Amino acid sequence: MSRTYDFVIVGGGSAGCALANRLSADPSTSVLVLEAGRTDRFDPLIHAPAALPFPIGNRLYDWKYESEPEPAMGGRRVYHARGKVLGGSSSINGMIFQRGNPMDYERWAAEPGMETWDYRHCLPYFRRMESLVMPDGQVGADPWRGGSGPLRLERSPATNPLFNAFFEAAQQAGYPLTDDVNGYRQEGFGRFDRNIVDGVRMSAARAYLHPVMGRRNLTVETFAHATRVRFEGRRAVGVEYLRAGRKQEYAAAGEVILCGGAINSPQLLQLSGVGNPEHLRPLGIEMVQDLPGVGENLQDHLEVYIQYACLQPVSIVEGLKWHNRPLVGLEWLLKRTGTAASNHFEAGGFCRSNEDVDWPNLMFHFLPIAIRYDGSPPEGQDRYAHGYQVHIGPMYADTRGWVRIASSDPRQKPKMLFNYLSTPNDRREWVEAVRVARTILNQPGLAPFNGGELSPGSAVETDEEILDWVRKDAETALHPSCTAKMGTDELAVTDPTSMRVHGTDGLRVVDASVFPFVTNGNIYAPVMMVAEKAADLILGDTPLPPADVPYYRHRDQSPLYPPGDPRNAT
Repeated sequence: MSRTYDFVIVGGGSAGCALANRLSADPSTSVLVLEAGRTDRFDPLIHAPAALPFPIGNRLYDWKYESEPEPAMGGRRVYHARGKVLGGSSSINGMIFQRGNPMDYERWAAEPGMETWDYRHCLPYFRRMESLVMPDGQVGADPWRGGSGPLRLERSPATNPLFNAFFEAAQQAGYPLTDDVNGYRQEGFGRFDRNIVDGVRMSAARAYLHPVMGRRNLTVETFAHATRVRFEGRRAVGVEYLRAGRKQEYAAAGEVILCGGAINSPQLLQLSGVGNPEHLRPLGIEMVQDLPGVGENLQDHLEVYIQYACLQPVSIVEGLKWHNRPLVGLEWLLKRTGTAASNHFEAGGFCRSNEDVDWPNLMFHFLPIAIRYDGSPPEGQDRYAHGYQVHIGPMYADTRGWVRIASSDPRQKPKMLFNYLSTPNDRREWVEAVRVARTILNQPGLAPFNGGELSPGSAVETDEEILDWVRKDAETALHPSCTAKMGTDELAVTDPTSMRVHGTDGLRVVDASVFPFVTNGNIYAPVMMVAEKAADLILGDTPLPPADVPYYRHRDQSPLYPPGDPRNAT
């Protein structure tokens, strides 16, 4: 006998946790969350911020996706980590909280049907979800920032001397500082906000789900792998899923909400007969709705590490030494302090790669150590040598890829191709990105620490040498998005006024796949904003009133009020 719920949420990741909280607030509404991965309870590899490299690449926490051979990267497959645990990728990510640039949402709103997704309509939901705490312990609420939301954030202290040297070097290179990359002015360099509270990761599960797990109308099942949305005609009526990989189960639903992310949500749509018939019928999939945009429009951020040797012993490499690790771990377990209590991505910034760009198209993360995510040092270097690095990459590549199922078997991973570096503009911006980073890192402010560039090194100088290095060395920044985009054009999948999948009833999508364009920066914050806004749309609640605050715009060096506001002309 199947159970019936008002809402079945497929995916207990970032968006799914937020929706579970908001939709179950009404005790008369029953909510089921199906999460294919494991619980995140009592796991220091998740909750200790500096342990973030350990879940990535571990099959217990990570879906371990891989792209198809990328044609413009020498046929190289690019590894993609995705969280397979409650909290989703917010339980394994770098904990960097970035909203994107206000102009990102003006770009969204310029798309057909997207008028209510401009910055002034999105900002109230950013504010509702967050509670920002400054290094002095004060709440950082202001017209741009929230102070009472469930998602607590900390402004990074960035006390390591390398951070101040980096800020000085950025200014010497001609780039400004900013007080808050998530506030009035994103453009510039400064301290980052992070999803860490009192030395512990603040994932979506910890912020939204665990505080309400005691609600009688909320059920959360882990190891529950959704295999198909069941339809009656074009109305979604429930979800079939495998329990612990074996037992087939079914949950009937008044509404089905897909929150699996930019890879899993289009995969489940396609498995359920929603997508492009040319791709699905050869696999024996019975069609429910012809939607050619499902799985298309895939976007991401690619990044490289530019690494330098450090002349002074001030990096955090000491914490990696085997004889120090027990003490580092013990301090975190007992006090929630020390090296393990930080993600160490405490600062960075946003800038424009050339004067033709209207808002920042480059993102920098500065790290006071030279190391890859897998723990390997720069080539030919001692793994315990002191160093530092920036992660750099363009934010608005005009490349587009796809996600497509390769089989009707839901346990088989879908194929995906990002088409990195496949356009002239993308390649041009990559050369500019590397040159801007080198300009900053070789300023006098960093001279006392500058022991020379380790990667890519002095042998990489011409445009083509830079591009060859990027082809061989670049990694994803883990921001896949846009594969079930909101809108009303021919490739749109999701209705921006309701989050319903076009041509169906009782089926919605709420996650990074509904972005029409990837935002500038890490995408966790925009995903959570979309979930907060979607909750009101799903429940039929009155939307939060649009904000009436200015934001920085480079072109005229003055605030830009909402479009059409007469103050723009003054």
